[in-house]
Amino acid sequence: MAKPQGKTLKVTLVRSPIGTKQQHRACVRGLGLRKIRQTVELADTPAIRGMIDRVGYLVKCE
Repeated sequence: MAKPQGKTLKVTLVRSPIGTKQQHRACVRGLGLRKIRQTVELADTPAIRGMIDRVGYLVKCE
């Protein structure tokens, strides 16, 4: 997969989404995160920021 152009965010899954709301689990999967301590680089868009805000208690963002 090619790296996004322009500004990017590094998002790391730090807590398990097991036991969370289904919508929150869907956001984690939508961000491309599957395993704990997995890090992905995503384009800095309002949609991505909204997903990170929703599951901020599960992820760490740089």
